[in-house]
Amino acid sequence: MITSSNPFGPTPRSLRWRGRRTRSGHGRDDDVPGIRLIEWENVRARTRARVRTYVTIVAVSVIVGVAYAIFVSYGFQPLPTAAIVGGISGGLIGSTVGGLDIFYFRSRRGRRIAQAPFLVSVLVKGLLYGLVIAIVIVGQVSSRLVGVYDPASFLGANDVRAVAFSVVITVAVIFMLEISQLVGGRTLRNLVMGRYHTPRVEDRFFLFVDMRGSTGIAERLGAPGVHAFLDRVFTLAADPVEETRGEIHQYVGDEMVVTWPVSVGRVDARPLACFFGIEATLDAAAAEFCRDFGVAPRVRASLHAGEVVAGEVGATKREIVFHGDVMNTASRLEQVAGELDHRLVASADAVKRLVGTDRYSLKEIGRCRVRGREQAIEVYSVSP
Repeated sequence: MITSSNPFGPTPRSLRWRGRRTRSGHGRDDDVPGIRLIEWENVRARTRARVRTYVTIVAVSVIVGVAYAIFVSYGFQPLPTAAIVGGISGGLIGSTVGGLDIFYFRSRRGRRIAQAPFLVSVLVKGLLYGLVIAIVIVGQVSSRLVGVYDPASFLGANDVRAVAFSVVITVAVIFMLEISQLVGGRTLRNLVMGRYHTPRVEDRFFLFVDMRGSTGIAERLGAPGVHAFLDRVFTLAADPVEETRGEIHQYVGDEMVVTWPVSVGRVDARPLACFFGIEATLDAAAAEFCRDFGVAPRVRASLHAGEVVAGEVGATKREIVFHGDVMNTASRLEQVAGELDHRLVASADAVKRLVGTDRYSLKEIGRCRVRGREQAIEVYSVSP
């Protein structure tokens, strides 16, 4: 076996999961450049994504506020004044509600509400956001800021209509966001837009991430304990998946399946960055796992790529599924990773589609036979 410096192209500087493995046993404490760099780059990527979403929410809120104010104030108030007042109101509501939903409810403290039962989460958020809306509109904050506040209009018909309109829109948005958390944002969008109503052939990466030693963990923790353990693992793993623009296709027991269209995943070798990002995130949380469960999680994975048929199936429950030999092969490769005790194995079909693999160490394992395939496939072991 030889280590390859990779002829698949240079690595852009955007996604770089680097550093030592300190608690899960993957390396030595003196490896460089260190876990702090991993955590810092992780935070920066996550923060950029959230800031983009936040800015979008605020911008849309301002536009809706301007449009609504012009519509209800036509003939009663100068349109420029109405537009300014409506825009400020929309901006105040959007910035406050968006800040709570994107930053607070996704923080460690706020996740208790975000991960509450569906109805409880919607109700709590609805009440809180409704209070924000009432303060902004009934208190006529924007009118006071602009200097057109009229005490005689306090709790007038316009205020009641504006509060009702804002609450309806906000609750609808909250409901859609909660649904997207259940089925996945991209999956919900694809179902709504009918992208896979007619089956289509796609070239995709599939990353199967599996828990090491899950049988022993299950025996040690019991069914409720292992459920809580896996829930925390999958929750933490979601950030690296999101940051590398992956889609969580499904959870199967202690396994998570992540996928990318090749056109998206090939950039910066995102599937590789995703796995090592998951490793780094779990390593950083190892002390908490040991404190709460008595064991730290360790993962391994397999990566394969090829053409699959994607489409909607089902009647009472619609779901987007992928059919093809690629899925079976990726799953069998994960078994190869376990048998050979490798952290991550990737097929040659996957590696040749990636751009920016030169910063990873690829060791040629050779041609491996996997169950269900007549022909052996070329496989690499990958490490950072």
